[in-house]
Amino acid sequence: MTPAIRDPEVAAAFDRCPPGIRSKLLFLRALILETAAETDGAGPVEEAVRWGEPSYIAKHGSTVRIGWKKSQPDRYALYFHCRTRLVPTFREVHAGRFSFEGNRAIVFAERDEVPVDALRQCIVLALTYHRRKHLPLLGL
Repeated sequence: MTPAIRDPEVAAAFDRCPPGIRSKLLFLRALILETAAETDGAGPVEEAVRWGEPSYIAKHGSTVRIGWKKSQPDRYALYFHCRTRLVPTFREVHAGRFSFEGNRAIVFAERDEVPVDALRQCIVLALTYHRRKHLPLLGL
């Protein structure tokens, strides 16, 4: 069971999204938190608001954000630090499985079916990034 949102700023960030998108973002939140709990080396994850979006920070990882933009109302995304090797690695390993935005995001349309296992793998890599960044393909 996914823990309740404790931070009022985080709750407000989700509340600013349309209901259909909000449910998709809450699904991503649950996936991040569940994956963190099941991942050796991820450690506890801090949930906070960064750049106006719900963000998930692990001690040995790179921040993962989830968000939606009014300018693209039927899209939502999982954001990663653009100066890491995360998204370039995801492009190589999961070519054709995801849509990407530059070196910073995996983007979904509201109607897309999310490839959960592949996305979970991406989340693991982000949450343990600083332990893997020296490895080819981040250790995959």
